[in-house]
Amino acid sequence: MSETAASTGIDPSPTLAPPDFPEELRAILELPYPRFSAAEMERRRALTAAAMAKAEVDHLVIYGASRFGGVIQWLTQWPVTTEAVGVITPGTRDALYVQYYNHLPLARRLAAEATVEWGEASAIGQAIAALERRGARAGRVGFMGPIGYRALEALKQRFGTVPDLNPAYTRMRLRKSAEEILWLRIGAAFSDRAIAALAVELRPGLTEREVGAIIETAYLRWGGTNWIHFIGVTSMAAPDCCVPAQYPATRRLGAGDVLFTEISGNFWDYSGQVLRSFAIAAEPTPLYRELHAAADRAFDAIAGTLHAGATAAQVVEAAGVIEAAGFTTCDDILHGYGGGYLPPVLGSKSRPAAGPLPDFTFASGMTVVIQPNVVTRDGKAGVQTGELVHITETGIERLHAAPRGFRRVG
Repeated sequence: MSETAASTGIDPSPTLAPPDFPEELRAILELPYPRFSAAEMERRRALTAAAMAKAEVDHLVIYGASRFGGVIQWLTQWPVTTEAVGVITPGTRDALYVQYYNHLPLARRLAAEATVEWGEASAIGQAIAALERRGARAGRVGFMGPIGYRALEALKQRFGTVPDLNPAYTRMRLRKSAEEILWLRIGAAFSDRAIAALAVELRPGLTEREVGAIIETAYLRWGGTNWIHFIGVTSMAAPDCCVPAQYPATRRLGAGDVLFTEISGNFWDYSGQVLRSFAIAAEPTPLYRELHAAADRAFDAIAGTLHAGATAAQVVEAAGVIEAAGFTTCDDILHGYGGGYLPPVLGSKSRPAAGPLPDFTFASGMTVVIQPNVVTRDGKAGVQTGELVHITETGIERLHAAPRGFRRVG
């Protein structure tokens, strides 16, 4: 490495993907802009058309704003920036209206199968005009995505009842295609790189903000972006934090602290999710060893339960090892993932999730995060472990490679 490269920490080689990544993942990362195949996009369109037929609608409005709204990207390959409204009519080329005007060139490049235009004064107004040109009738227009009140009211004023197809969209995202699993592997590998960086760089004196910088730097140069990195830090001798926080504090790490984290490095709306705990410059105390041992047992029990045909009730029952050890939970113990925070969302026996236990059966192709956040009953101490896994006919497949266990660092 040259002196300039050494001083900046940047490798001057033209490599566009980490050398340790499998070739099938490197091939995706090295594209100018990664793309799903025509066959994969047709699969999605067929699912959408079937959902529309079941809801008895001829046209579908899809919506996203403020970099949120996965349905736009899933169906057009345009990751939403400020606002995007699409119109889908089976047998007709999609229309997509984006904000702002300077976002048009890239949107046209990425959403190449749609007619992409500027949203002008009102993207939903442009979509309504497109629906009128297509002869849309009252009661025959549905919507998907997190559409706002004003936009939805505008649709209702023109087309009457507008069926909500978001539940159908959620169901479509539960089972992943082989291509989607590949993209999730990239997000998982990015997240694992962040865990590896923490194992090397965590030390007393760092602030939580600096820990966040270590995490994001691990995948930013390879095309990754941050989805979440939650961090919790407390003294193992006098704990006052049991779950990772959503925003970093200015607190500095000290010898004898525990740091637990939840990381999702993102690749074009496909992120991994890995959760680990670290003891800083000291051995874990007896309490923290017990907490993590219970978390490991819970992870193994849940993982051993999951396969196509397993039920949500069986997962919660398997997690009962947490209560048997005298502990409880703060976070959910399992949730669907990949395209959103998906069903089922399950709590433990002592801290159930909202609402009744769902009558849910797992199927092959689903991806879920197992994440037993085991905490003391007073809520002062806790650990986190877990990761994203792929459910198969006979069990689970790990998508992450980060070593499990409670690691001493620094």
